Amino acid sequence: MLRVAVVGSGPSGVYTAQSLVQQDPEVRVDVLDRLPCPYGLVRYGVAPDHEKIKSLQRNLRTVLEHERVRFLGGVEVGAGGVPVSRLRELYHAVVYCVGAAADRRLGIPGEELPGSWSATEFVSWYSAHPDAAGEGFLRGVRSAVVVGVGNVAVDVTRILARGAAELSPTDMPEAALTALAASGVTDIHTVGRRGPSQARFTTKELRELGALPDTDVLVDSAELALDPAYGDPSGLPAAQRRNVEVLRGWTALPPREARRRIRLRFFLRPVELLAVGGRVGGVRFERTVPDGRGGVTGTGRHEVVEAQLVLRSVGYRGVPLEGLPFDGARGTVPHAAGRVVRAGAAAPGEYVAGWIKRGPTGVIGTNRPCAKETVTSLLADASLLVRKPVPEDVLPSLRAAGAEPVGWRGWLAIERAEAELGASLGRGVVKLPDWAALRTAAGRAEIADDYTQRQHLGNQQSV
Repeated sequence: MLRVAVVGSGPSGVYTAQSLVQQDPEVRVDVLDRLPCPYGLVRYGVAPDHEKIKSLQRNLRTVLEHERVRFLGGVEVGAGGVPVSRLRELYHAVVYCVGAAADRRLGIPGEELPGSWSATEFVSWYSAHPDAAGEGFLRGVRSAVVVGVGNVAVDVTRILARGAAELSPTDMPEAALTALAASGVTDIHTVGRRGPSQARFTTKELRELGALPDTDVLVDSAELALDPAYGDPSGLPAAQRRNVEVLRGWTALPPREARRRIRLRFFLRPVELLAVGGRVGGVRFERTVPDGRGGVTGTGRHEVVEAQLVLRSVGYRGVPLEGLPFDGARGTVPHAAGRVVRAGAAAPGEYVAGWIKRGPTGVIGTNRPCAKETVTSLLADASLLVRKPVPEDVLPSLRAAGAEPVGWRGWLAIERAEAELGASLGRGVVKLPDWAALRTAAGRAEIADDYTQRQHLGNQQSV
């Protein structure tokens, strides 16, 4: 019987587990995560006001409740946790689905000033990630700059402009909701170094900005016209064409009285964060122009935008996992069709899927074919992998390595605690905000050592 560990319970990890149990009628899969909660970026990265995308958790849940899948949260793998070498001894195969945890930096003077954050840090705060930085993002902020024009940049722009009435029905933690409700932010500048035809946000996300109550969206037709495709977007791919058409429509609207203003800016490259009173007070931008090859070049002309908060949203990178090979240039683990490559050869029983395999590209659904490719490779190797003896029960070994596994019953206890917290606050479900609260909620919920003990959780065969 093949026993597999999947490290990471986000979409790539869960789709890997799903593909395994669909293709092998006997495989047993442990899905490990360093957090006591499953779902990865679906829980801690999707904006709280995007309920349709967050509802994907229901599909992921079905997989994690399968009779041959077991969730083990609170298990750190690598430095400070269970060594990769030890994990490899406990299972016939290990699939690493650890994502791309680091944000890219701007690499400009002033980036370390107080008030300068990554969008990832801001998202973690309003999503109640237990590793989130403390509060203080919005204290004394009137004007904010978001660097980047992808969906994450649009998400944080939208959240900054939302009011308490719109955010209260979400699962946002109470402290973040209170801070955003009391926010004095009146101006949000969302800035890209290239033009509107090259922006990475989806049209749906863009249109949502124009539907925000008490918020005006401002664009500059002269700035947009620097894009060669702006005058005639008919030759653009459909998504980019729709984006340009939305922006063109906004240029024709007169400014209106509103509490907040979102200014979408293009062809501006940040070159320095400026200090005022020991913290961020502004951003110096250089005007760029298209270089005719799909990029931009600087013009030497600059402008300063006032900002007490700067959020950079310019991409993600994978980070090394102690014990695994790593390609620093690509930010990925070297692999061949999902098989981890060590010293030029595939390493028996080690695999990757998701962003750590292919880089931070694609949408949530892109993880399905990525996982399937890896699982196809793993199952092709299975007849050799199962020859290695592995323990029937890995829990004693995980505990001996310092892990405190939180099983599915522990996660259900966290869910109940979050529902109870929301009810006490007159809201719906409200996320628990820190490690202590999550661990307390999970309590002493027993981990089912036998996968078959969990058949009562539902029809487990149809995933």
